[in-house]
Amino acid sequence: MSETVTVTTQLLQAPLPSIVEQLGVSIARAQFALDTNSIELAKELATTEIEVGEEQYSLLTLGFLPSFYAFTEATVEARLSFSMTETTEFSIEAGVQARVNVGIAMVAASVNVGYARKFSVSAEGQSSLAARLVSLPPPEGLLELMRSHYPPPE
Repeated sequence: MSETVTVTTQLLQAPLPSIVEQLGVSIARAQFALDTNSIELAKELATTEIEVGEEQYSLLTLGFLPSFYAFTEATVEARLSFSMTETTEFSIEAGVQARVNVGIAMVAASVNVGYARKFSVSAEGQSSLAARLVSLPPPEGLLELMRSHYPPPE
């Protein structure tokens, strides 16, 4: 098997399923981190109080809500372009010289043989990852709980 075929086969066996799996796991971890951040912000809003008039109100009571975000799509794109050349050159040069000089004949022969095998490989790669986040309202269960525990001021 030529070297070109071997290299081509190796390049085509890229771990695409592994890349897709890692993308999914990474998005799940990022989503968990976003949700955790929103929950921590809700706790902070519940415990942070400000004075209005002569009464204290938590920021949740005043209507401040944490932002929630969700990934709506993710795209991974990989491009690989490569070119390979394999050339073989073979050359033969032959020459014959003959001289006759007063009864003496001289003959000379020359042979020049050349063989060259050349390989050339070039490769370029690009990859990109895009994710789209959207802001969502807090979950309905959290809203109901906040309304019952932190009624708006009258």
